[in-house]
Amino acid sequence: MDNTATHNSPRTWFLTSSLSPLCIRLIRLLLAHGDYVVACLPPSEIEDDERSAEFRELINECKSSRKDREGWKDRIRGIRCDGRAMGQCGAAIAEAVQVFGRVDILLCCKYEAVIGTVEELTATPATRTLVRDQFETIFFSQVNYIKAALPQFRAQHTGHIIILTSIGGHIGTPCMSMYAAATWALEGYCDSLAYEIAPFNIKVTIVQPNKEIPSLTNKIIFAPQLPYYDAEINPAPMMREMLTNVLNANPETAVEPSEDEIQYRYPRLPAATYDKLVMETVHALTAIGGHENPPARHIVGFEGAIAVKEKLKTVTEELEDFVEASVAVDIFESELKAEARQGRSTMEVRTPGGGMGF
Repeated sequence: MDNTATHNSPRTWFLTSSLSPLCIRLIRLLLAHGDYVVACLPPSEIEDDERSAEFRELINECKSSRKDREGWKDRIRGIRCDGRAMGQCGAAIAEAVQVFGRVDILLCCKYEAVIGTVEELTATPATRTLVRDQFETIFFSQVNYIKAALPQFRAQHTGHIIILTSIGGHIGTPCMSMYAAATWALEGYCDSLAYEIAPFNIKVTIVQPNKEIPSLTNKIIFAPQLPYYDAEINPAPMMREMLTNVLNANPETAVEPSEDEIQYRYPRLPAATYDKLVMETVHALTAIGGHENPPARHIVGFEGAIAVKEKLKTVTEELEDFVEASVAVDIFESELKAEARQGRSTMEVRTPGGGMGF
């Protein structure tokens, strides 16, 4: 029996992380649409009462007797799962299929941002560990979920993998080198993956909002700052100062400068601010997830599209300059070879035996 979802029918979404303000608003919209949701809950976050408070409110809302929430509790399944453990990812996919019969959309949306210059992130063993942790969070954990879901998608002969990244997948940012590197790694992996799984009717879409959206809705980790990169000395625009200003606007998440301590913060912005920040991306995800022919890439927001366009324009101009330089080198080398051949012929002399010699 065909167990796949048809166009406009309820779909089963599998979210690799579900505690961010963006994901909670997405879950609410999906349930209102009649879809099913498997919400993966990273143990380290679900045990943080402040981080998980809004999700707990959502679950209470699903269990309420409100008429407009009828049936919600039967269409959501929370699963504690650490994406860094491949076995847990496989078990979570199996549980999703057991409960809802299938998985239609895998949304890879686990993020956190390590903030620090390249030199700051190589200063101590602790900061070098942050580099590995950044790749574990953004790259390896999401790859584990993808690998766990592929056999199910192949068996269904349908499936959609959506990767929520940011325009950091195109544009590097001072103080976010590891964030950019891990994001680029995940996008490159999925670009290659898309070709491999297309014959099985499995689609891949990379969704890129402004980098502030995943940064301000997930954990931010500040490496200790080296004095050489203080804003008063180094005029380069640093993301550290921008994020610090945002966090310090809220006394509960204020960040005090530290010379030797790694700082961990979850931004706590007003609900209305989060609505304004994330809802465009939330609606983009639901539209892409419900589409039979989704795009391979989607940049959310006009500003992000302009930024990426300008970056690509710059790269194109650099390539054109390089091609011109390469052509000039090719011409120069051809002229050298011609001159060498000509010089060789003029140096030829006739030997006493009548042969040609040098």
